[in-house]
Amino acid sequence: MADVARTLVVKVTAGADAPERCSQAFTVAATAAASGVPVSLWLTGESAWFALPGRAAEFALPHAAPLPDLLDAVLDAGSVTLCTQCAARRGITGADVLPGVRIAGAAAFVEEALQPGAQALVY
Repeated sequence: MADVARTLVVKVTAGADAPERCSQAFTVAATAAASGVPVSLWLTGESAWFALPGRAAEFALPHAAPLPDLLDAVLDAGSVTLCTQCAARRGITGADVLPGVRIAGAAAFVEEALQPGAQALVY
């Protein structure tokens, strides 16, 4: 059996409403990206706001890495996707998001999560 590259797909559903869960998701995604693991970070629910410029800088959690640094690490080495429905519910369009963030729906998430060698985590 040939070696299959492992990919980590992280879906974060929490934002400022559940800061520890949110920070854990970003930390895991950024750590994997820094380790050379292909990473796809999905922003859903309240984390959708972090697709907008400046929003990650508003997030603070004691003893946690700064969210803008974690987000930048994933953007630099992996991919970041904003959920289509989550964006629409918040009035966010493609023109509003940070450079490098794409907007896509559930079909794209399912496709990524079901790729051979993919590991999906939901926070």
